[in-house]
Amino acid sequence: MEFGGFGHIPVLVEEVMALLRCEPGRTYVDATLGGGGHASEILKRTAPDGVVIGVEWDEEALSEARDRLLPFGDRVRIFRENFTHLPDFVKPESVDGVLLDLGLSSIQLEKGERGFSFKGEGPLDMRMDQRMHETAAQLINRLSSEELEYTLFHYGEESWAKRIAKAIVQEREQEPIRTTQALRKIVHRVIPRRFHSRRIDPATRTFQAFRIRLNEELENLGKILETGWKILRRGGRICILSFHSLEDRMVKATFRRLEKEGEMRILTKKPVTPSEEERRKNPRSRSAKLRCAERV
Repeated sequence: MEFGGFGHIPVLVEEVMALLRCEPGRTYVDATLGGGGHASEILKRTAPDGVVIGVEWDEEALSEARDRLLPFGDRVRIFRENFTHLPDFVKPESVDGVLLDLGLSSIQLEKGERGFSFKGEGPLDMRMDQRMHETAAQLINRLSSEELEYTLFHYGEESWAKRIAKAIVQEREQEPIRTTQALRKIVHRVIPRRFHSRRIDPATRTFQAFRIRLNEELENLGKILETGWKILRRGGRICILSFHSLEDRMVKATFRRLEKEGEMRILTKKPVTPSEEERRKNPRSRSAKLRCAERV
């Protein structure tokens, strides 16, 4: 399957399309539009009259999505919004499927100036929406040692949280922490080398923690889990792709509760994960977990 010249490769495409039951004449919401990879596949499979409502708060990703989805004309409606606002512009019981892909896009990771990746040097920005006032650098230089420790442990599940927090405070007393490499070096220095994983960089959890807190990712996910399913028609389905355990646990728990309450039926008793071939072709897919539920 080819995805044109765009850098981002959507994850678990065939599995998502099957679970969403993409058919002509139906309406779907891609609530995390990104570069438009999943949306373009939905539109192809729902021709000639299927509709996609795309929601994205990152202006750079939105620009790529508009270019990619231009050939589909008025079958696409795009909103620059946080997906928590879905109920404000999509009527209850009006769509056949909702997709949430909670992973970072290549558009964000590959641009050093966005500050999401520690592979290159760049400012500690990490804002999903450039309209936000506070950057990751401002957050890191503002929080107390206790707040830093809580952030690292709660959002990053970082076992070295206390030592990293203490080192951040000591470092910023000399000079504010402004860049990705400055933060990465602190983490590498604090965590003893014998505990450095060969599989992931020692700074991964730290970067994850500050990104999640800055963008209120778990809070936003909690809101959409409570309201997003209400825009589904009976028989409509919601698919959620998560990429770390905190998100997956929230999705699993909410789906189970809604099933007990008689609102939803879980279609994935266990999360769907990428095949070995997909993980090989797209290493960023390796931690993906897909869950789906149907409104009853």
